[in-house]
Amino acid sequence: MSDTFQNTLYCGDNLEILREYIPDESVDLIYLDPPFNSNRDYNVLFREESGEESEAQVVAFKDTWHWDKTANATYHELLTSQRVPERVSRLIGALHDILGTNQMLAYLVMMTARLVELHRVLKPTGSLYLHCDTNASTYLQMVLNAIFGVENFRNQIIWRRSQPKGHAKKRLPRSYDTIFYYVKSDAAPLYTPRGKHNPEYIRKFYKYVEPETGRRYRLDNLANPNDKRPNLTYEFPPGSGVVRVWRWTKERMMQAWQEGRVVLPPNGKVVAYKRYLDEVEGTPLTDTWMDIEHLHGNNKENVGYPTQKPLALLERIIQMSSREGDVVLDPFCGCGTAIVAAQQLGRRWIGIDITHLAIAMNRYRLKDRFGDSVSYRVVRVPKDLASAQELAKADRYQFQWWALSLVAARPRGGETSGKTGKRGADSGIDGVIIFTDEEKGKPKRVLVQVKSGSVRVNDIREFKDVLAREKAEIGIFITLKPPTEPMRQEALKAGYYHSERWNKDYPRLQILTVEELLKGAEPLLPPNNITFRQDRPAPINGEQHVLV
Repeated sequence: MSDTFQNTLYCGDNLEILREYIPDESVDLIYLDPPFNSNRDYNVLFREESGEESEAQVVAFKDTWHWDKTANATYHELLTSQRVPERVSRLIGALHDILGTNQMLAYLVMMTARLVELHRVLKPTGSLYLHCDTNASTYLQMVLNAIFGVENFRNQIIWRRSQPKGHAKKRLPRSYDTIFYYVKSDAAPLYTPRGKHNPEYIRKFYKYVEPETGRRYRLDNLANPNDKRPNLTYEFPPGSGVVRVWRWTKERMMQAWQEGRVVLPPNGKVVAYKRYLDEVEGTPLTDTWMDIEHLHGNNKENVGYPTQKPLALLERIIQMSSREGDVVLDPFCGCGTAIVAAQQLGRRWIGIDITHLAIAMNRYRLKDRFGDSVSYRVVRVPKDLASAQELAKADRYQFQWWALSLVAARPRGGETSGKTGKRGADSGIDGVIIFTDEEKGKPKRVLVQVKSGSVRVNDIREFKDVLAREKAEIGIFITLKPPTEPMRQEALKAGYYHSERWNKDYPRLQILTVEELLKGAEPLLPPNNITFRQDRPAPINGEQHVLV
C-alpha cells in the first residue's frame, strides 16, 4: 500500500469493492465476521411491513443465504475462472454434488468467491481471521484449506461466550464461536498475546505483599540443585557462616542483596529471591479464549447492532498479527468494532459494508471515540442531489439510513422495545437523536422522519402529532423533494423548544432538504458532547465523500 493510503470506508458489495479498489498483496491483516448460515433473521428491524426486502438488506442483515441467480452465476464463475485455483474449483464442484443447490451451498459459494479475493489482497506476511459459528465451520475450513493451503492453517480459536446460545432441547446448548486463523506464508508474524494470571495461581504462589509499596511477590529458592559447583560455592550473606552452592555468582548475588531483592524468608534461614508479580508477564494464551465476555445488553460498548463483537476481542486479534502502521481490512465491517480497534491501536484500516446503515454506524463510533482527529474517506455514498435521488430510487431504506447519517441520527430500530425491535407500521419515526439539556443529564429526544417521495402539508401535521404523542422535544423532517410554503408555515406553528441551560429557543419542528444537508446545513439543536451510546454525536465533518 502506498504512502498516499487513506483510511477508507467503502459502501457496497465487498466482492465488487475488493476487485475494483484493493490492490494485490496490500493488506497486512484481515478479520471478517460474515453473516453466519444459522437461519437467524437480523433483518426484522428494516423490512417492509409487506415483507418486501431489497437484495442488499438480505445480504447484510438476514443471515440466511438463498440459491438464486446470483449464487448460481457465482458458482459457475468459481468453476471456470482462471483467477480461481483449480483445487478450489474442484472442491466447490464436489460440494455441489454432495449438498445440492440449497442455502448452505449458496453461503459457501458466496463466501468462497470473497475468500479468493481476500487471499489475493493479503501480503505474503499477512494473516486472516474468519469468525463463524458451528453451522458452517466444517465446510468453511475446507474452503480455507483449499485457498490458503493446509500448511498455512495455524489455529481454530475457540471463543467461549459467558452464556450459551439458546436453550436447546435436542442437543447441548452452544456456548462458543470459532475463529479460523490462517496465514499467507511462513513469513507471517505472530506476536504471542498473554492473558491475566489465574487468581488462584496468584493466591497460591504470590502470597506476600510488600507493606511499603503494596506490591505482591513470591520467594524463589536461590540454592543450586547441583552441589558440585565450586565457582558458585561461597558464604552468603557475608558473615552469616552459611556456605552453600548458589544459583548465581557472588557478584550478582551481592548486587541483588544491595537492591533489596535477596531476603531472608519469614520461616527459614536460607535467603531467597523476591520476585514481584507486576514484573512477570501474563500467562501465554492458548487457542481457547474464555476471558472475553460477549456484549450484554447493558454493556457500555453496546450500540444495538445484533452481531456486535467486543472491542477486546478485536484488539487481541489485531495485536497478535500486526504492528503500528499496518493495514487492517474488515470486509463485513458492520457496526465498526474492528475499525475502531485498528484506529485505537495505530493501524491503518479499510472497512467495507453493503448498507449505508453500517457505514453510518462506523462513522458514529469513530466520531464518538476519536472526535475530529481521525482522517478517512467514505467511498460510494451520495455526494450530490442527483446521486441521492438515484439511491432513493434504487432502495428507499438505504436512502433512509444514509439520510439519517447526515444529521447523526440513530435508526429507530436500535431503540425500540421488544425482542424483535420491530417498528410499528405507522410510528412516523425513522431515527432518533438523544441530547441532554439539564445539569442532571436527563435524556431528551429529537425525532427524525425521512421522506424520499412527494411531500405535502399533511405530512407536517402528522409529524406534529407524532411529536406530541411521543412527548419529544424537537422533530426533524428530512425531505428529498423541496417542501411547499404551506409545509413551512405549518412547521412554524409547532412553536419552539426553550433551553433553560442555554437560554435559547430552537424550532420545535425543523424541515431540512437533502440538498441543504449536502451543502452543510445542520439541525438547530442545543450544544451537546455526550457519547454516541448515550447521546447525539457532533455532526460528522471533514470527511471526503466520493460517489463512484
